[in-house]
Amino acid sequence: MVDNSASVRVLAGLDPEQRSAVTAPAGPVCVLAGAGTGKTRAVTSRIAHRSLTGEISARHVLAVTFTARAAAELRHRLASLGVAGVQARTFHAAALRQMRYFAPRLLDGRALPELLDSKVRLVTLAAARAGLRADRTAARDLAGEIEWAKSSLVEPGEYAVAAAKALRETPYEPAKVAEVFAAYEKLKRSGGVIDFEDVLRAAVWGIEEHPDVAEQVRNQYRHFVVDEYQDVNPLQQRLLDAWLGGRDDVTVVGDASQTIYSFTGATSSYLVDFPRRYRNATVVRLVRDYRSTPQVVGLANAVISQARGTEARLRLELVGQRPAGPEPERRIFTDEPAEANAVAARCRALIDAGTPAREIAVLFRTNAQSEAYEKALGEAGVPYVVQGAERFFERTEVRQAMVALRAATRAVDGGRGAGPAELESSPGGIPLRAAVVEALAAVGWAPDAPPPGGAARERWEALAALVQLAEEYAANPPLLPLGAAATVQRPVTLTDFTDELARRAAQQHVPTVEGVTLASLHSAKGLEWDAVFLVGLAEGTLPTTYARTAEQVEEERRLLYVGITRARQWLWLSYASARSPGGRARRPCRFLPQLAPSGGGERARGGSAVVRPQRRANRIISCRICGTTLLAGPDRKLGRCATCPSDMDDELHERLREWRSRVAEAQRVPAYVVFTDATLVALAERRPDRTEELVAIAGIGPRKLGLYGEAVLALVRGAAVDEICPEKSF
Repeated sequence: MVDNSASVRVLAGLDPEQRSAVTAPAGPVCVLAGAGTGKTRAVTSRIAHRSLTGEISARHVLAVTFTARAAAELRHRLASLGVAGVQARTFHAAALRQMRYFAPRLLDGRALPELLDSKVRLVTLAAARAGLRADRTAARDLAGEIEWAKSSLVEPGEYAVAAAKALRETPYEPAKVAEVFAAYEKLKRSGGVIDFEDVLRAAVWGIEEHPDVAEQVRNQYRHFVVDEYQDVNPLQQRLLDAWLGGRDDVTVVGDASQTIYSFTGATSSYLVDFPRRYRNATVVRLVRDYRSTPQVVGLANAVISQARGTEARLRLELVGQRPAGPEPERRIFTDEPAEANAVAARCRALIDAGTPAREIAVLFRTNAQSEAYEKALGEAGVPYVVQGAERFFERTEVRQAMVALRAATRAVDGGRGAGPAELESSPGGIPLRAAVVEALAAVGWAPDAPPPGGAARERWEALAALVQLAEEYAANPPLLPLGAAATVQRPVTLTDFTDELARRAAQQHVPTVEGVTLASLHSAKGLEWDAVFLVGLAEGTLPTTYARTAEQVEEERRLLYVGITRARQWLWLSYASARSPGGRARRPCRFLPQLAPSGGGERARGGSAVVRPQRRANRIISCRICGTTLLAGPDRKLGRCATCPSDMDDELHERLREWRSRVAEAQRVPAYVVFTDATLVALAERRPDRTEELVAIAGIGPRKLGLYGEAVLALVRGAAVDEICPEKSF
């Protein structure tokens, strides 16, 4: 039965591009949907409109996506539109449901084999058969390679060549990985179990090799929707093709600029090539961003506008639809602890001002960066949750390292808190660092280049973070007890350091129900918050040093773009010029030239402030309150962040305004020609008492110093305006 009134309601409130996607004719439709442009609304409205107008039956629709959360959201939206019966599932859930149904027919009456929830145990056994001793971390990396190969339709005998062509950074020699892959497949078959990739492959096999299964599946599912199409891998595309069986009633939705999972086998090539594959395809671009302020949208556009490569061909320029908001804050800090402390302080201020903690996120490139923010938030009394990873001190390798460090203290100093001279820290903290490095050798860590393989590298970086903590702790030792009630800032020992780690772990293990989200940029995909902190934006971290090819660097750019577009209202971007106090200087992320400490402002399309390099570098000015490097002109003039509290002398400010008015009238020039409002505020806040302090204020150069310097200093010292500038004296 056709429900015209309901279909009209479905179209109500859609923008022109969304309406085009919803009402596109049957057949291939490609919706290129930028971040925050309402793609879920568009695709669910398309399904609902076609169903309510009688064009299709809801029970013949299969909508697939990549997470159970996204699938649940599709079902919820469809239910709210009055449409029931649509199957909205992940690729794996849809394939598993079909294989469980058809297994008795395909497997001679037997049920589907048991599904492995993790490959690690079998991969460890397979590695042993291949002559490798793989710990859990190495097994995870080997499992990742096997998943990539199977998702890319690569067999064990083809792995070495395929890995070389794909420039894979393998955990072992490719030939050895291929041996492990082959042994894993044999162990799996002998054990009568299957993995998640097998489920997809079995579904493909069932449809391609059994006409009766193909007919039944294709009679059931006649219309397809694929969300996040830029993230499909060759195996998933093969399954989609099997479901379609040559038909073309398929709607795909994606954004090539959010392609960030190529290391898993995902590829945007199917999205990019969709119009060529289907010559009659309808292509709709959604560019109206309803999530973020124009200022955030403008910065996102500025970052992605420099993209190169295949994905850039489908680049979208977003148009912000929300009211104007604050400019993204850009901050530079002396070191990472200072950066983390400033982030924690701003989180505290946001929460105190009414922003719910759950609407704030701190996003970083790698999970190993979380420790500094866990510590800083804990000390600031800000609750937090870690998204998509364990808390730093709960990580297996960190727990093992702490055991090794405690064992080292027992072996060397008996755990008494006062070790021999060779373990005491010097002013540079080198001996303590050496002691920690030596202790970590017991868990297989060495201070050379990190090993290949994602999990192994992440483990190495987590332990490297402990070494960095030792350096910082030795360089800035706390007051320690020295018998009775006395304290002294004496050199720290390995025992002191392990006690400090235990204290931090105890502080960070306090359970929280709701709090600020700490997450890697990868795990933040698909989420959004009112306030977002993008931290650690330094070369070597973003882009990572492991991004060696042009394609890998471009994926790092897209990762930053994804991070920026998570913010609805307020965005902070920062990096530390050194990893630890006194450490080696670092450069800011190449994708954000506006983080450079020198430059002049130019308004970018979409409302973001982009800083262009100048020929002559400006001197670095730090906030006198929080220590942040100041970039914006008004902030530099004030000598503080716009968000830091003012300590202005109101009475002095009024005298300065009156003086400026008289001078401007006498000189017959606008008041701002004498001094701008910002300069007057800076004078009233900073109250310079000497010429050197006066010229330190941005905007007061030699000329204005000569014209007005003596008068301003006299006013600051308490002189009345009439004393300095008698009526009509000019």
